[in-house]
Amino acid sequence: MHSTSRRRLAAVALSSAVCLVAATACSSGSGSSGSQGQSSGTYTVWDPYPQFAKGSAWTKLLDKCGTQAGVKVKRTGFDTSDLANKTLLAAQQGNSPDLLIVDNPVVSTLAEAGVLTTTADTKLDTSKADPNLLAAGQLGGKTYGTPIGANTLALYYNKEVLKAAGVDIASVKDWTTLTAALAKVKKAGKKGITFSAIGTEEGTFQFLPWFWGAGAELTQLDSAQGESALTLWKSWLTNGYAPNSVLNNTQTTSWQEFASGDYAFAENGTWQLAGAKKAGIDYGVLPIPASAQGTAAAPTGGEFVTVPVQQDTGRYGTTSKLATCLTSTGNLYDTDTTLSYVAPTAEVQDKQVAANAELKPWVAAVKSAKGRTADDLGTKYPKISEQLWKAVQSALSGSTSPKNALTSAQSAVK
Repeated sequence: MHSTSRRRLAAVALSSAVCLVAATACSSGSGSSGSQGQSSGTYTVWDPYPQFAKGSAWTKLLDKCGTQAGVKVKRTGFDTSDLANKTLLAAQQGNSPDLLIVDNPVVSTLAEAGVLTTTADTKLDTSKADPNLLAAGQLGGKTYGTPIGANTLALYYNKEVLKAAGVDIASVKDWTTLTAALAKVKKAGKKGITFSAIGTEEGTFQFLPWFWGAGAELTQLDSAQGESALTLWKSWLTNGYAPNSVLNNTQTTSWQEFASGDYAFAENGTWQLAGAKKAGIDYGVLPIPASAQGTAAAPTGGEFVTVPVQQDTGRYGTTSKLATCLTSTGNLYDTDTTLSYVAPTAEVQDKQVAANAELKPWVAAVKSAKGRTADDLGTKYPKISEQLWKAVQSALSGSTSPKNALTSAQSAVK
């Protein structure tokens, strides 16, 4: 997920869509109209990439896929927070786009609202996609699209800070060894770890690797495993290994702290790779460790290519050709490089690592990642997430204990 401050989870009910629709979104690329073309030779595509203007590699790919399918593509780019609402309203008006590229947690919301077709309906092949990534688009045993790319979280580390503190990064294999490394860093006069624990989806997004890494499940927030994860974060603040600023940090401001060069670790995503090089830090990347060794499951970000329901079902054949073109092995490599994503298929992942060795730990992290709406949570996730970030805020601020915070969160979810 690109910085989640820009990619808020847009889980909204169909009944509230009209009220929540924002003003006209930014438009760019092959076309500027959000409405479906009246001609059978024109197919509309909505995506969450308004930053890509006409003439960019992304819009050229859309045009190329349209040409191969024998149709014209009319494309509109929306901000992610607008896209789900616009899609729900369009479905209500019978004016859905032919192809919709949408943030993966929103897929289950749209599917439950009856907006999306299944891959069985459209005969869209998803066999090459990694199962853990595909799971974010599954609900009730059905699949509602295919991933176009993924990102997730890992730990950036400052090699110079760790060296000065006498920490060998190879020794960091679990929570105990990570905490021991933070203690050494503090003793050496540097700062330990920074992350985002803000009271929004970003806070939940960053807490989930530790929550899941403890063996906790989102269906039971107040488990002993969940409590251990929140206790870990709280202990880091109490011992001065993490700053109190994490309570208000977004992923962007957390990154700015790490970029200062004083911190040993920062939890952040692939989207900060360019920023890491710009900061001039001698850095490395470590998949987030689980509580007792191994790699923790981190939440997946990234988008799905989906096909909204159309009155004219005869359009699905061509739409499926467009979707297949966008997610083909050849095109995925170029697209995911542009979007700073890890590809959703092993074949393209191998190609990415061969071209850029820095992506190796990110591919490992993505292979262990998990969709936030996985386990058939679907539209239950937003409420669970809200209570989880509230619990994190309460515990870290000292308002209540981790145990009581999570007990209250579980009661609120029920």
